Amino acid sequence: MKKNLLILMLLATTGSIFAQQQMKPEETEDWSKQPPIVNPGRPGQPPSDAIILYRGPQDAVNWVHENGTSIKWITDTSLTVTARSGGIKTVRSFGDCQLHIEWRSPSVVSGTGQGRGNSGVFLMGKYELQVLDSYNNETYYNGQAGSIYKQFIPLVNASRRPGEWQSYDVIFMAPRFNPEGQLLSPAYFTVFHNGVLIQNHVGLRGPTEYIGIPVYKAHEDKLPISLQDHGNPVSFRNIWIREL
Repeated sequence: MKKNLLILMLLATTGSIFAQQQMKPEETEDWSKQPPIVNPGRPGQPPSDAIILYRGPQDAVNWVHENGTSIKWITDTSLTVTARSGGIKTVRSFGDCQLHIEWRSPSVVSGTGQGRGNSGVFLMGKYELQVLDSYNNETYYNGQAGSIYKQFIPLVNASRRPGEWQSYDVIFMAPRFNPEGQLLSPAYFTVFHNGVLIQNHVGLRGPTEYIGIPVYKAHEDKLPISLQDHGNPVSFRNIWIREL
């Protein structure tokens, strides 16, 4: 019986190979959808289809404080946290996206652990990619730079020295809910820190929480991106996004 099964499998494989050899190359060509042309830009520049969120003081109009008031952060070539003024968010809402953001912790080191160069990038205002000075700075590993806060430790620590500009390149997929509010698919993060892969398509257990276990609750398909005021003068620049 086993011998007969093996013979049948070999015949099927041989038949499949023979059938493929008889195919013409054009039979497997797909001409159904031409990809749109995007100019990738020069190194350090956003691609042509990117939405610019901050590249200079003229872009401060793209942001408001969490309560909707005009931002009080320092706005020059970068956005810098003004301590205790509150976090800021984009005026526009986003779901699935590619996000590029550069950040810098203070060059003068002050504090340790979570008190050193702390901020955060919140996709949809709920899912935090941690910003922290993690150069020779020990803290809990799911709270260091590049962590999905309290959920996923980064694969490596790719942090630069305090005061040096760093970059996050993020692919974010928003969670999906059915009409009854039940979760169909979680939020996913893929993150490169200074060009190094640190989060590889991780599926979140819910919104990132400081205390307690994360639990999904149905929300809008698109929500603003927010930057955290944790009391440290962290700066952000060259922020752009592509909707996916």
